[in-house]
Amino acid sequence: MHVQEWLETVPAVAVYALVGLVIGLESLGIPLPGEIILVSAALLSSQHAGVNPVVLGACATAGAIVGDSIGYAIGRKGGRPLLAWLGAKFPRHFGEAHIATAERSFEKWGMWAVFFGRFIALLRIFAGPLAGVLKMPYWKFLIANVLGGIIWAGGTTAVIYYVGVVAEDWLKRFSYLGLVLAVLIGLASMLIVRRKAKRAAARHEAAEAAETPAVPAPAVD
Repeated sequence: MHVQEWLETVPAVAVYALVGLVIGLESLGIPLPGEIILVSAALLSSQHAGVNPVVLGACATAGAIVGDSIGYAIGRKGGRPLLAWLGAKFPRHFGEAHIATAERSFEKWGMWAVFFGRFIALLRIFAGPLAGVLKMPYWKFLIANVLGGIIWAGGTTAVIYYVGVVAEDWLKRFSYLGLVLAVLIGLASMLIVRRKAKRAAARHEAAEAAETPAVPAPAVD
């Protein structure tokens, strides 16, 4: 079952809670499809299914900020042994090569790595814990975390919602145009068939008239 189809079967409150929880856990450092859940829920809200896009965006933003902050605290306390443990548990996401790439990004960009990490799947998982491990000052992390969470979660919700609304309206117009076009094509086809039938009948009558022998006129005495 598709994610959006499954979300349609649960109440709106459960959708808000699920989006906030999944994004929060992903931001905390657990590899989960937070972006897929958010996009699916935002599309669902555009289809007037009782899901409010403002509440959805707020829950997604809160999950992103809180999850990243918890990840930061865990990373600061756990240090590098935490990264080693995560690498053993999730080698596809926390392998040595991935961690090295993320560390270079943090060393080079600092706060910007936390901010833009929101928009990159790999860094979105790493941002909180790795910022804590690297002892980034919390006030810097918090600013980048809050701004990144608001723009990513709120912006993604808004963009997908409006794209869904526009697409729905376009599809409705397309369906109406298709109906009108089908009617016009049907009428035109009927007129063409009727015209061809009349021409065929006229030709048939002319042929019959040509084949009928002429009756001689009576003789006059």
